[in-house]
Amino acid sequence: MSFADQPAAQPSSVPYINDHYLADEQELVRSLAEEADPGASARRKIGDTAAQLVRAVRRNTENEGGIEAFLQQYDLSSDEGVLLMCIAEALLRIPDADTADRLIADKITAARWQDHIGTSDSLFVNASTWGLMLTGKILTLDEIATGNPTKLLGKLVSGAGEPVVRTAMRQAMKIMGHQFVMGRTIGEALRRAMKSTDLPYRYSFDMLGESALTAADAQRYLDSYHQGIESIGDEEVEAEDVFSAPGISVKLSALHPRYEYSHEDRVMAELVPHVLELAKHAKDVGIGLTIDSEEAHRFEMWLNIFERVYRDPALNGWDGFGVALQTYQKRGRDGLRFLIELAEGVGRRIPVRLVKGAYWDSEIKWAQEQGLESYPVFTRKSHSDVSYLAAARAALAAGDGIYAQFATHNAHTLASVLHFAGSRRDYEFQRLHGMGEELYAEVVDPDKHDRPCRVYAPVGNHEDLLPYLVRRLLENGSNTSFVNKIADESIAVEDIIADPLATAAAHDYAAHDRIPAPADIFQPERRNSQGINLPDRSVSKALLDGLEAASGKLVTAKPIIGGKEVSGAEEPSLNPADTSEIVGVCHQAAAGDVKKAIDQSVAAQPSWDRLGAHGRAAILNRAADLYEEHREELLALIVREGARTIPDAVSELREAVDFMRYYGAQAVRHFGEPILLPGPTGERNTYEMRGKGVFIAISPWNFPLAIYTGQITAALAAGNAVLAKPAAPTTLVAYRAIQLLHEAGVPPEVLHFVPCGGRLM
Repeated sequence: MSFADQPAAQPSSVPYINDHYLADEQELVRSLAEEADPGASARRKIGDTAAQLVRAVRRNTENEGGIEAFLQQYDLSSDEGVLLMCIAEALLRIPDADTADRLIADKITAARWQDHIGTSDSLFVNASTWGLMLTGKILTLDEIATGNPTKLLGKLVSGAGEPVVRTAMRQAMKIMGHQFVMGRTIGEALRRAMKSTDLPYRYSFDMLGESALTAADAQRYLDSYHQGIESIGDEEVEAEDVFSAPGISVKLSALHPRYEYSHEDRVMAELVPHVLELAKHAKDVGIGLTIDSEEAHRFEMWLNIFERVYRDPALNGWDGFGVALQTYQKRGRDGLRFLIELAEGVGRRIPVRLVKGAYWDSEIKWAQEQGLESYPVFTRKSHSDVSYLAAARAALAAGDGIYAQFATHNAHTLASVLHFAGSRRDYEFQRLHGMGEELYAEVVDPDKHDRPCRVYAPVGNHEDLLPYLVRRLLENGSNTSFVNKIADESIAVEDIIADPLATAAAHDYAAHDRIPAPADIFQPERRNSQGINLPDRSVSKALLDGLEAASGKLVTAKPIIGGKEVSGAEEPSLNPADTSEIVGVCHQAAAGDVKKAIDQSVAAQPSWDRLGAHGRAAILNRAADLYEEHREELLALIVREGARTIPDAVSELREAVDFMRYYGAQAVRHFGEPILLPGPTGERNTYEMRGKGVFIAISPWNFPLAIYTGQITAALAAGNAVLAKPAAPTTLVAYRAIQLLHEAGVPPEVLHFVPCGGRLM
C-alpha cells in the first residue's frame, strides 16, 4: 500500500493560505491591529459616529421591536434562553415525532416562561413566549392579544396530556421564523421585499438548506437554486448593474454529499460543474451569485472551488460571482489577499461579503475534540472585530478588484467602514432580514448617510429554519453581542461602541484566558491527546510522507515473555483491504510461553503494586508521549493491518493516548491515599486500594490499538500484571505498543505479549 498518491498530498493552488490556520493569536492580532488602525483622530470620529447611530436606534425602536427584543428577553445568560437553544439544537437530531414530543414535554415545562409574559413591551416577544408555554392548544396571535392570559393558561394546562406539545414548539418556531425568514418561496419573498417600506434595500436570497446527505438531496437543492434564480429573473427588478440587482446565496455543502477535504478530488470533479452551471444561469438573468462560507476545515477547498469556477471563460463580462468571507477565522485576511490577487490576475471584479462568522461555538469545540495545537478562529470578540476592520480597509484599498459588501449589525464596525470609505459609494452594507432595521434606517436615509444596504433574506418553510435559527441565536443571543446590548437601555452607549482596537490592546492582544488551548482542556488532571490538522495540506502532506517511510519494510512480531522475544509458528498478517499485501508476520506463543508469563507475573505483580499510583502514572504518561513520538509508525500499522482510514487511525491513536493519561490520573486519584470505608457493623475502617493480581487482556480486532491499550493500561494503573493477547488479525500494531510500554518503564515481568491465535492456554 502506498500513501504517496492520497488526495490530500496534492499541492495547494493557494500556497500561503494555511500559514495562519492555527497561528499564535496574540502575534496575529497585534499585526492585524496595525493594519486596522486608522489613527487616533480617525478613531475618535468613528466613535462619535457610532454613538450617534446607537442613540438614533434607541430613539427609533418601536414597541413591536422584533428579534433584538427577543434576544434581550431570552439571552444566553437566562435559563430559558439556554433551554431554548438546547431544544432547538436537539430537534435537529431527533428523527421521530414521539421522541421530539417527550423531549419538549420534559424540557419546556421545566422553564418559567410565565415570568417573561408582560416583562417586554414587544408584542413579538410576548407572542413567542405564549408559543413556548402552550401545551394543550395552539393560539393565534389574535387570540393571545385578546384573551385573558391567566384564565387561558389555566384552561390550557388541563390538556397537557394531549400529544401536541411538539406542535406548540413548532408554533413558537413559526413565530420566530416569520421574523427571520423572508418567505416560503422566492416569489413570496420578492413580493414582501417590494413593499414600500422595503424599497430602499437590495436583496440577496438564501435558500434554506445545507449539508446534503445523499446525491438526491444535493440534486434537490441544486434544482431549488436554479428555480430561485429563474424566479428572481422573472420579476424583472430594475437595477443599474449586477451590484444593485437582487442576488442569491449558495451553500456548497447543500450541493454535494461528500463536501469534505478528504474527498476533494471527487468534489472538484462533481461539484465544480454544478456551481459553474448556477453561475452561468445567474449571469444569464443578470443577478449576482454568492458562495457562502462554512466551516474552517473546508476553507482551502472552498477557495479552490471558487477559483476554478471564477476563471472559467464562460463568465467573462460578468462581475456577479462572489463569496462570503469569514473574518473570525485566523485565515480571513489571507483569504482576502488571495481573492484580491485572483481578481487582479483575471481582470474581473469579485463581490466579497465580509462577515465575522456564525460557527464560532462549533469551531471551538471541534478544535478541542480534534486536539489541535490552537484554534482556527479568534477567542475574543474584539479580535474578530479587529480582523474585520483590517479586512475592510484592505477590501476598499483593492479598488476595482473587489466590490466590498460589509455585513454587520455593529454600530462601531459600521461607523468604521463609513470613515474608511469616505465619499466613495461603490460598496454596500448588508444586514440580516429581521434584524438591524433601526440601525440601517440611518444608513440608507438620503438625508443622513445615504449608502446602499442589502438584506440577506432566508427563504424556505419553517421546518427548514432550525439550523439557521440556532446559528443566528447563538451568534446574537450572547449577552455580549451588539444586537443584544443595543436593545438594553441600562447599558451605556460608550460601552456598546467600545473601540475593539483599544479593547484588544488592553489585554495585550492575548487569547481569552478562560478558553484554554485544546491541549489543556483536561488540565490540571491531564494533557489532551495530540491531534493532526488533516485539512491543512502542508500537515497532511508531511503525515503522508511519514506514513510512506514507515511502511517500507515487513514487520516481524514475536511473543515477549519477561522482556525476551521467543520464536514460534509464523502467521502472516495481511492487509484486509488488499489481501495480496503482506504487512508482516507474527510468531505464535506456545503453551509453555504462556505458563512462563503467568509465573513471572505472579512473582512480579506485588512489587509493581508497591511502586504506587504516582510511579505507575508517570510510566503511563511516558508511554503516552512515546505513542505520540512514534505516531507515523503506529498509524501506518493501523491503516495497513486494520484497514482503517487515516482520520479513523488518528482518532484511534489519540484514544489510546487518552486512555493512558486518563487511567494514570485516575490511579493517582483513587489509589494514591488510604480511604475510609464503612465496615459490616457500621464502623469505619482504613482501606487501601490495591492491585488484584494478574489480568489477561483479550482485545478485539476492530480497534487494534485503542481498546488493546485501554485494557492493558487500566489494569496496569491499578497495580496489576497483564498478559496481553491481541486479536489474531492485528498482532503487529499490538506488538509495537508493548515495545513502547516497556520502553516507557513498565517492567517486562509485569507485561507480556502473548499472541496465540484463538488459543489461550
